[in-house]
Amino acid sequence: MTPLTYERHDGQTARRRLDDFLSAYEEVYAEPPYNEGPSDVAQFIDHYLVHVQRDGMRLVIARDGEEVVGFSYGYLLPADTGWWSNVDQDLSADFTREDGTRTWVILELAVRKPWRRRGIAAALHSALLDGLAVERITLTVRPEPEAAPAQAAYEKWGYRTVGISHPWEDAPYYRAMVLDLVGRAG
Repeated sequence: MTPLTYERHDGQTARRRLDDFLSAYEEVYAEPPYNEGPSDVAQFIDHYLVHVQRDGMRLVIARDGEEVVGFSYGYLLPADTGWWSNVDQDLSADFTREDGTRTWVILELAVRKPWRRRGIAAALHSALLDGLAVERITLTVRPEPEAAPAQAAYEKWGYRTVGISHPWEDAPYYRAMVLDLVGRAG
């Protein structure tokens, strides 16, 4: 059995890795509840090419030999982010204050079906966050029962729900979650 490897790409080097994991993206997001098709994938590509230009951009790809089995990426929330304005809870100004270095957002964390339930998502998460000098991590996840396994994993890793996010008019509703890193050991 080939050992799994995790490769991290920062900034613009992540741009050159899109083709490496795009077929894994297409496979994972073709499944329910996402049911994404070609236009969704094209939109993802457009967004990804913007995301790789963000400060703090990181991509981690998990491989079994040469085969991509999972991926995750994110970046620092900019000071002028609208991230928190989509959350239905009345969050304090101190909570929503961003300065471009305070909060890192995970936009994607996906593992292909044959490799799920093997700890790969946890390893991707750890590799993605390794060495980040931020106060907290945020992400959104579809509500139960659609994404119950993902929600359970995030809660196990220490995330807490801060509200429901509805990022654009036709978007699904998501649970907005935060992992506080200040004061956490190791």
